[in-house]
Amino acid sequence: MLMVSAPIVGIPEKAALFEVIDSGWLTMGDRVQEFEEAFANLHGAEDSVAVSSCTAALHLILHALGIGPGDEVLVPALTFVATANAVLYVNATPVFVDIESMDVPLMSIAEAEALCTPRTKAVILVHFAGYLPDREAWQAFAARRGLLLIEDAAHAPGLKEVGTYGVAAAFSFYGNKNMTTAEGGAVIARDRALRDRIRLARGHGMSSGTHQRLNSRTPTYDVTMLGFNYRLDELRAAIGIVQLRGLPGWNEIRQILVMQYRRLIAQQCPAVAIPFSAPRLSAYHIMPILLPDAAQRQDVIDRLRSQGIQTTIHYPPVHKMTLYRERCPGVHLPKTEAFAQRELTIPLHPDITTKTVEGVVAALADAVGVSQMGMAK
Repeated sequence: MLMVSAPIVGIPEKAALFEVIDSGWLTMGDRVQEFEEAFANLHGAEDSVAVSSCTAALHLILHALGIGPGDEVLVPALTFVATANAVLYVNATPVFVDIESMDVPLMSIAEAEALCTPRTKAVILVHFAGYLPDREAWQAFAARRGLLLIEDAAHAPGLKEVGTYGVAAAFSFYGNKNMTTAEGGAVIARDRALRDRIRLARGHGMSSGTHQRLNSRTPTYDVTMLGFNYRLDELRAAIGIVQLRGLPGWNEIRQILVMQYRRLIAQQCPAVAIPFSAPRLSAYHIMPILLPDAAQRQDVIDRLRSQGIQTTIHYPPVHKMTLYRERCPGVHLPKTEAFAQRELTIPLHPDITTKTVEGVVAALADAVGVSQMGMAK
C-alpha cells in the first residue's frame, strides 16, 4: 500500500537510540536540551521547549497565557480536534471560524472579525497542509482587537517564518509529520518569561528536574505552580536530533512533488481542484485535492485503494463532531463544510518518486472518471 504519509527513519535513528540506551539516562537529560536548541536554531529562535505532543504544546501555551473560564478563543473547524480540545482543557470556549474560500482553506479574518466579542482573548491560527496565512493581516487584526495570536504549526516545521506571528507556536512530531519523534511536540515562544512558564509547567511545576538535581547533588525541589506531565524523553529527543538534519531537504522534496502533482492533475484530471493555487509559503505537509461535485468520494477512495493507494480526509469538521455539536449547537460554517465534503488527501512524503506521482495521478484520473460516469447513469 502506498501510504498517504510515511516516516523517514533508518540506521542513524537506530544508532541514536542505542546511544541513549547505553547511556542509562532515558528522560529529560542532555539530549532533550540539545534537541530544543537545534530546533530553535532551525527556526531562528532563541530557544524552544520540547514536550510530549502538539496537543500538550497548545495546552501549555494557553495555560501559561492565563486563558481560562469565561474567555473565548477563535479556532478553525478545519483542523485536527486537538486545536479545539486544548481550549477546553483550560475551561475556555472555542469559537469556530469559517475558512476564507475553497482555494484558501485557512481561517477567514472577515469571519473572525464578525465573531469577536468582549470575551474573545486569543486566536489559534492553523497552518493547514503546511501553508502559512497572511502574517501582517493577522497581526493587524490581533492588534486592533487586542488579541493573542497563537500558531498551531503542526503542519509547518522548518520554516523560519513560523513562530513569528504572535506569542507562541506549537509543533507536532507525530509519526505522519514532516519530521517525527514518534510522539512529541515543541513550543517556540519569543518572550523568555512566557517560555519559562511553559517549561516549568510541562514538568508538574517542579523547580528542578531529576537530571538537574543529579548534577547539582541537591535532592530537594519545590513546586511553584500547577503543572502537567508533558515531558519529552531522551529517546525521542535523540531521534529528533537526527530528523532535524533531514528536515530542510525533505521539505524541498515535498515541494518538488507538489509541483509535479499540480502539473499532472491539471493535465490529466482538470475537474479536480487543488487548493492554494496562488504561490504561498509552505512546508508542504499534505497533498489535499478537491474532487468534482459529480464524483462520489467513497467510490474514488475505494478504487484508489484497490490499486494500492491509500487516501484520507483532512479534516472532518470539528464542529460537526458529536462532542462539539452538543457543546456548540447551531454552528454552521458553509465554506468549511463544503470543502470537507469534497476534500481528499493523496500520498505525499519524501520516499515518493516522480514515477510514483505519475501512477497516483493516472489512477486518480481513472477513479474520478469512473465515479462521474456512475453518477451520470
